Amino acid sequence: MPHITLRDGATLYFETHGAGPPLMLVTGLGGVATFWEPHVPAFARHFTVVLHDHRGCGRSALSRIDYSVEQMADDALQLMDALGVKRAHWVGHSTGGAMGQAIAIDHPARIDRLVLCGTWAKTDAFFRRGFELRAMVLRAFGPEGYSKASGLALHAPSWIRDHDDVLAANEARAHETIPVPDILLSRIAAIVAHDRREQMHRITAPTLAIGARDDQVTPAYFTEEIGRLVPDCRTVILPHGGHFFPNVVPDTYQRILLDFLFGKAASAT
Repeated sequence: MPHITLRDGATLYFETHGAGPPLMLVTGLGGVATFWEPHVPAFARHFTVVLHDHRGCGRSALSRIDYSVEQMADDALQLMDALGVKRAHWVGHSTGGAMGQAIAIDHPARIDRLVLCGTWAKTDAFFRRGFELRAMVLRAFGPEGYSKASGLALHAPSWIRDHDDVLAANEARAHETIPVPDILLSRIAAIVAHDRREQMHRITAPTLAIGARDDQVTPAYFTEEIGRLVPDCRTVILPHGGHFFPNVVPDTYQRILLDFLFGKAASAT
């Protein structure tokens, strides 16, 4: 399996697909590249798609460090450096969107077009309380309890109704996907601490902020705020899909993103 070695000796799993301008697809708190499986074929027809498992997740090193969004962003920059990618489009979902903000603000030359999906510029009481609860569930009930509780937050009710077997399978392998709960707790603390609100005006990359109206993790008002804060930003709010809207309405999601990445108008219709 392809890995790079980070400057501190930890390893980062990555994949590349397709050919063309580089496109980083960066997942959320779960941290694994498999989130993007439904989308890789569509994007790989036009781009060199780069995926990775975050440090502490999946096939990357299970480093017991103090995690931060900036550290996660730096790991991704090290991956870009290792692959010889000086500048890339960045599509970041949730935590991946927070990472994209950090890079677009601190290293603007590295980002071409920026897509911020179901993400936030600064934590509020709703977000903080939601993740405080998820951390409490993980401590009290372990990975399986955390997986069960998270499934209710991440997915739209109608999706849960129709995919009970998928959620049950996820819960059954929770101890494999969350092998070191303390790492996940540190990653939760990292995203709760994320705050780039006062710096969002410094993002110069053309940006698409996209969310779903029924997202229970990062409500649509976070996406709307990003749209107001970033100077060159289009905002699209999908009518449904929950927090995992990219994989609930994949065809719509791909069309909107491809239109944006190729400089066309973005809309939810």
